[in-house]
Order: sequence, then C-alpha cells, then structure tokens
Amino acid sequence: MKLGLDASFLSFSHFFCSFVVLFLFKTLTWSLLKQFPGENGSLVLTIVTIWELFSSHLCSLSPESCQCPSLDSLFLSLSLPHTPINTIEIPQFHPALVFLKPERTMLQSNPPLLQHYGELVLHPAEFPALVCDEQKKGVAMEECQLPLIDLDDLNSDNERERLACSRAICRASSEWGFFQVVNHGMSPELLRRMRREQMKLFQTPFERKTTWGLLNNSYRWGTPTATSPKQFSWSEAFHIPLSQISEGACYGEYNSLRQVMKEFAAAMSKIARLLAGILAENLGNQKGVFEDICDESTCFLRLNRYPACPISQEIFGLVPHTDSDFLTILCQDQVGGLQLMKDSQWVAAKPNKDALVVNIGDLFQAWSNNVYKSVEHKVMANRTMERYSIAYFLCPSYDSLITSCREPSVYRKFTFGEYRSQVQEDVKKTGYKVGLPRFIL
Repeated sequence: MKLGLDASFLSFSHFFCSFVVLFLFKTLTWSLLKQFPGENGSLVLTIVTIWELFSSHLCSLSPESCQCPSLDSLFLSLSLPHTPINTIEIPQFHPALVFLKPERTMLQSNPPLLQHYGELVLHPAEFPALVCDEQKKGVAMEECQLPLIDLDDLNSDNERERLACSRAICRASSEWGFFQVVNHGMSPELLRRMRREQMKLFQTPFERKTTWGLLNNSYRWGTPTATSPKQFSWSEAFHIPLSQISEGACYGEYNSLRQVMKEFAAAMSKIARLLAGILAENLGNQKGVFEDICDESTCFLRLNRYPACPISQEIFGLVPHTDSDFLTILCQDQVGGLQLMKDSQWVAAKPNKDALVVNIGDLFQAWSNNVYKSVEHKVMANRTMERYSIAYFLCPSYDSLITSCREPSVYRKFTFGEYRSQVQEDVKKTGYKVGLPRFIL
C-alpha cells in the first residue's frame, strides 16, 4: 500500500512540475510577445529554443516519467503557428536570444560576438541606418560583375593585347576602384591548401585563439571600440605582417600553415607589384617606384572569417571603410557579401571562383592625385553561412612620404605613419575612419 502511495505521489509530483513549467513557459512567451509586438513570426524559433531548455531540464530529473506537453500542443494553446522544427527557416535576430545560453547560439570556436554586443542590439531604433534601401524593402540586392581582366594578356606576343590589358587595369582603377583578375599565376592547389589551413586555424577554440599567442598574438575579433550597432563587425581575423610568417615559434600546433602561407604571400606580393607597376607607369612613373618602400617588413596578410550571423540584416561582417594602403588583393570563397559604393549606391560584388579581387587603397588615390579611386566597401554578414577570405595589403614603411605625382596636388604631403595615426585617432574619438579628407589642401 505504501509503495502505491509513493508511486502516486511521484506521478502527481511530475504532473505538477509539468504544469508549473508549462505555466512559466506561457507566461514568458506572452511577456516576450507583449514587449516585442509585431514579431510573432521571428519569435517561433525563440519559443522552440526556450521550450527545449525547460523540457530538457525537467526530463533530466526523471526521463522515464517526463510528462512535458508536445510542441504541437503548446503552439495550439498559444494560438501560434507551428512549423516542424526541421523546416523552420532561421528568423532574423530577436533580442530574446541574447539571454539564451551561449553554447546554444554559437560554436565553441566562435568569438562571443552576440554577448559582447547584446546590450547595443537591444536598441532596435538604431538599426535602420545600418540597412541599405534594398534590404529595408525586403528586396535582395542584385549582384554585379566587377570588371574582369585576364592577366595572361600581359604575356601576349601581340603588343596591342598587352597594351589593352594595361589600359583595362587603369580604367577599372579609375572608374570602379575595384576589379577582378584571372590567370593571375596562383595555382588552384595552393589556394585549396591555404583555405584548408585557414579553416583549421579558425576552428581552434576561442580561448586558445585569444590566449595562446598564435601568430604573434595577431588575433582580433569584433570591434572593441564599437559604441553603436553601426560600428559592429561580425568577424574575426589574424593580422600577420609578412616579416613574421617565417617565425616558426608562433605557429604552435599549426606549423603546417607556415609553409603554405609563405608560398601564398610570395604569390600575392608578385601580383601586387605587377599591378602597382602598371598603374604607376600609366601616370608617367617607373614601374619599380614602389619597390623600395613596399617590402616584406611593411606589407601584411589578413585571414578573415565571418561566422554565420542570426542578425545578418542589421549587422556588418565588416563595417564600411576604405583601405589605408596602396592596393589590396582579396582571395574569397563563394558565399558572397562584399559590397562597394558605385555611383553613390551600394552594389554587391558577385563572387568568381577563378578570380582574385583587387581594390585601390587611400595611398594610391593620394599619390595619383585622385586619378585612381579608393572606394568605400563593406561586407554584409550571412544569416546561415560562414564566409572566409584572405586579404593582402601592399603598404609602405611608416616613414615613407606620400606625395601626389601630379600638380596641382589635391592633398598635402604626409607619411604613412602620420596617416595611420590620424585614422586611429579619428576611430577612437568618433568610431569612424575619416581618411583622406583630413589631408586635403
């Protein structure tokens, strides 16, 4: 008899616990709906996740007798549309997700972007300025094809073809500030090896990336100076000076990355110097004008990873900016997300698996006296897919004097070190890079 009473009491206890959990769940759900009206659709995944937390905790107490209601009955009781979990399209970020356990919203290797920016994300009034007109209207931005240049034409026996290729490079640098190059001399195998090593590096647990001194403590994530959503960069990166690539001690368990990165950097440097020489010669200068001021000690690689972002329409993978160098060469995957300013409008650059993307930096614009354009660009975060890219930056030494090659000069003379210091000061004070306008005469 006593055993029967104990069993009945245990059954009643589980029933009571289920009732309490259901009551708490409904109360929390209706509180969210009241606090964030008009977002029922985006709350579906949040509700499912919260219920999973409740039910898994309850069932862990006694798996055999767990009496948690099904999700179907819960959605019916809440008068919310229920969609099978395996067909739910991940909604736009909802502020309630900030309070979920971190391990449920990101992998162990991801930087804690969501938590770090959680407080700012909870102020949606600031978000409209982040979203371009096409996104505000819910219309996908059409991808455009950047000017495509076949560098193999530079080796042609036909002088006209060589000249036409050089002119195409200069025209794209002047009209777009961006272009793509194919037949650039980098083997597909080298690109595959580099991408494989890059992915392996970023899969390292976040704590190791921040504390193990990998690649001479060159790891960065997010935007530490961000004070508003408009300054967010949903990304992580390793900034590696070329002069440090050969230092084996900084690679730790990723020593296989060193040799691949040496080959990759050498190939990128060769392409950068080729293009810089063509652009310089077009303005009446010697091809090797940058050889003495841009060397291994001044140029660097940046390995980028943009984690999948549940708030993709409200946040940048990389904030709008121009590059503080002579030129940049980008090797990217096929996920997309790169956008640039063209004719006062943002346009999305369509990825090309066979091409490298080249863009003009601030120093080339100043040196060319505005003949070549350093164009503002950004990366938009992707809601469901991570994105990888590697950028090579052709930079001079800090004491290099940047002067316009034509008169009258638009900009005053300045050293690269002075320029970098001014950019950093502006970002620290205002959160934004001002760049070349600071140096206009």
